[in-house]
Amino acid sequence: MPKKAEPSASFETSLQQLEQIVTRLESGNLPLEEALNEFERGVQLARAGQQTLHQAEQRVQILLSDDKNADLTPFTPEND
Repeated sequence: MPKKAEPSASFETSLQQLEQIVTRLESGNLPLEEALNEFERGVQLARAGQQTLHQAEQRVQILLSDDKNADLTPFTPEND
């Protein structure tokens, strides 16, 4: 059965969850299957965080654009 998509958490919440996963993995006390599941979740969180940071960087670049006469348009994130 496919996993249901979890609702997206805030960047800060995702970062906190990722830090907790890293701590659990570094402890070395998890059974292999649980460690693999935690690692998989960590990779998902890291990728989502990277995408969020990339989108934020694009927004900042738009706002700091040298073209002061350019029209500001709402930012729409790409679906990667």
